[in-house]
Amino acid sequence: MVDVLSRYSQQTLFHPIGIDHQKSLMQSYAVVVGCGALGSVSACYLVRAGIGHIRIIDRDFIEECNLQRQILFDEEDIRNNLPKAVVAENKLKRVNSHVNIEGVVADVNHTNIEELVSGADIILDGTDNFETRFLINDVCVKHNIPWIYGACIGSKGLTMNIVPSETPCLRCVFHSLPQTGTFPTCNTAGIIGPIASIIASIQVTEAIKILIKDFESMSRRLFDIDVWNTKFRQLDVQALRKLNDCPACKLSNYEFLNAEEGILTTLLCGKNAIQITYRNVGKANIEQLAERLRSTMDVSCNEFMLRFKVDDIGFTLFPDGRAIITGTEDKNMAKGLYAKYLGM
Repeated sequence: MVDVLSRYSQQTLFHPIGIDHQKSLMQSYAVVVGCGALGSVSACYLVRAGIGHIRIIDRDFIEECNLQRQILFDEEDIRNNLPKAVVAENKLKRVNSHVNIEGVVADVNHTNIEELVSGADIILDGTDNFETRFLINDVCVKHNIPWIYGACIGSKGLTMNIVPSETPCLRCVFHSLPQTGTFPTCNTAGIIGPIASIIASIQVTEAIKILIKDFESMSRRLFDIDVWNTKFRQLDVQALRKLNDCPACKLSNYEFLNAEEGILTTLLCGKNAIQITYRNVGKANIEQLAERLRSTMDVSCNEFMLRFKVDDIGFTLFPDGRAIITGTEDKNMAKGLYAKYLGM
């Protein structure tokens, strides 16, 4: 233990942490949902801080436009056709061999989230959509798991700690899903790398406070940051917990966690792409499908994904039967293309 602790010597010299709290961190379990701009920074700092067990969940693969802000990835990862979660696990294991790191290639949804986050001491939000965030909020309120909301777009970012029974939950602050077009997206506003690093750094700092139970130092406000215009606000949201009948933390009505079965179609931020998840499709036989398609088109395939293109439409199929179809934002069209080329 002494030898392991020596790698954290500069961190333990910081009085609020010290050796005893460092030992607690080394016994802790954190889940990072999403390994893009926010998640890649968060995962990196969690590993370097010595959090004992870290699960990184991401549904996506790496593209060239990610490299501008997603610090774990490089051009070789793109050439190797590897999912983000796999690359994150492989690289971070070389950073700290004392941490148990799991990269999970999966789409977090209401059918699997309880299993994916079971046993977590804390969850960090690295997602890019409110639907998944409300789902995380539901499962965390239901199972009393602290989590840290994070979002960034353009040069602006938000983050807030959510500790069930102690702070407002996400739905106390944002009551319902925003209407389409209400908020800017990666497609309309872009994003610069520094704001993701700033928000993720705050998320990890707050996660460490929560994991060592330093609740006196823990923030109970919503951070609102604009790095381009050098504006930093802290909004007092504590009263919101008492001012409304929140369906999640007041009424225990977990609307997103209790969603009905069916086909999930998700518009992916900044990609001109649709993700299709069919509930009952089961495991995809990628090699068999690749052989079938090779007679009519160029196909690339490895154990993690199958990729091909038809005209201007790109297809990426994962072993769990989930597919990302690029070149369209029409959900009905994407479902039709899935059935036509990937129907199993």
